[in-house]
Amino acid sequence: MNSLNIEFFGYIAAILTTAAFLPQLIKTLKTKKAEDVSLVTLIMFICGVGSWIIYGYKISSLPILIANIITLILNLFILISKIYYSRNIR
Repeated sequence: MNSLNIEFFGYIAAILTTAAFLPQLIKTLKTKKAEDVSLVTLIMFICGVGSWIIYGYKISSLPILIANIITLILNLFILISKIYYSRNIR
């Protein structure tokens, strides 16, 4: 496989793994509830995504950078929503 084919798989993976968080974000914003989202898992995932961003930057991989920056933003919105909505319940 040449490098163009490999980049194609990188972009497909980036699109699919990033888009996978949209349903959770939309559900959280619609229902204004996020108690079903694990805070520990979310924080661990955000730390992992941050590591992927550093890795993608160091190896100059645009698919890794783009996917993980967008994923970081989506998951930060989920985290903020979880914290915000949990404080409004009390």
